[in-house]
Amino acid sequence: MSKISDTYDPETQDAVELLSGMIEIQSFSREEEEVADFVESYFKEKQLSPQRSGNNLWLKSKYWDDAKPTILLNSHIDTVKPAASYTLDPFQAQVIDGKLYGLGSNDAGGPLVCLMQAFLHYQDQEQLPYNLIIAATAEEEISGANGVASILPELGRVDLAIVGEPTLMDMAVAEKGLVVLDCEARGVSGHAARDEGENAIYKALIEIEKLKNFQFEKESAYLGPIKKTVTLIEAGAQHNVVPDSCKFVVDVRTTDAYTNAETVKIIDELMDVDVKPRSIRLNSSGLSQDHPIVKRGESLGMKKYGSPTLSDQALMPFDTIKIGPGDSARSHTADEYIGIDEIENGIKGYIALLKDLKL
Repeated sequence: MSKISDTYDPETQDAVELLSGMIEIQSFSREEEEVADFVESYFKEKQLSPQRSGNNLWLKSKYWDDAKPTILLNSHIDTVKPAASYTLDPFQAQVIDGKLYGLGSNDAGGPLVCLMQAFLHYQDQEQLPYNLIIAATAEEEISGANGVASILPELGRVDLAIVGEPTLMDMAVAEKGLVVLDCEARGVSGHAARDEGENAIYKALIEIEKLKNFQFEKESAYLGPIKKTVTLIEAGAQHNVVPDSCKFVVDVRTTDAYTNAETVKIIDELMDVDVKPRSIRLNSSGLSQDHPIVKRGESLGMKKYGSPTLSDQALMPFDTIKIGPGDSARSHTADEYIGIDEIENGIKGYIALLKDLKL
C-alpha cells in the first residue's frame, strides 16, 4: 500500500492507506466481495460493527434517536474494468507527484474514504442534531439490483443522502436520469422489385425525425432540456424484401422537470411506433435551492450545478445531493488518479458541510 508524507493530518493518512488497499483488490461490479471484506475489517479495527447484506455495508451513528432526522453518507466500492490504454498497473496503488493512482481512486474510492472519515469524526458525538448512516455499497456502475437499492428498506427513514462522487467538491443539486426505449415501427413485407408492401424503415425514419425535432414543454433549471438519442437501429433480412419491421433504441437522459413515467408517456403519444421502456427506475433528481445543505454548501463557497452523469442518486426516493473530491472527467479513464490534497480537502469539506446542520 502507498504511504504519504506525515505532514498530512492523521485522517488523510488513514484515508489514503484505506484507499490504497481498496485499489489493490479487484472489485468489478458484482465481484465486490473481497473489497467489501476489506472495508468491513477496517471498521472492525475501529471497534465498530457494520451491518452487511451481500456486498453492501452500513453503519449507524452511536447515539441514534428516532426523533431526529437521518443523513445517509453513501458511495460505492465497485469499479468499471480498466481501460486498455493504462500505462500504470490499475491494481497497484502508487503515489506520484502528490497523486494517488489506481483503478477506482477517483470514482469513487476517494469520495468514499472521505465520507468514512467524516462519519468517524461525528458518529460518537451525543449531541448531533441528526442521525448518521455510512453505507459503502455495490453495483453502482451497473445500477444493479443488489446495490444500494437492496438495503434501503433496512436503513429506515432517510431525510437526506450525501452521495459521494467526484464533483470537485461542488454541489450537484440535480442529476439526470435514464430511460432506454426499445421501439419498433411495423410495416408490410413485399418484393423490392414491385410497388408493394409498406417499408418499416421509411416509417421509422419519419418517427425518428419527429422525435429529433420534438421539444418538451418544461425544462430543468440546472439540467436543461431532456436529451434523446437514437443509438441503435435494426431492420431487414435480405436486399430484395421490403422489411415489415424496423427496431431502434432511444437513450433518453431525463431531468427533474418530468418523472421517467411522464417522459415515456409523452414520447409514446408522440410517435406512431411501439415504445417499450426497459425500466423507469433510474429517475432524475433535484434538490430545492432553499434546502439547508445547499445553503450550507453555498456558505462554504461550493458551486451549484446539474450533473449529466448517473449515480445511485437515481435509486433514492428522498432528498439527495452529490458532492465529492476528484474530477468526474477522470472517471473511467486510463491512469485514473486522485490528488492527496483533494482527499484532505474532501474530508475537511464533508466535516464542515455537516457541522451543526439542521434539517
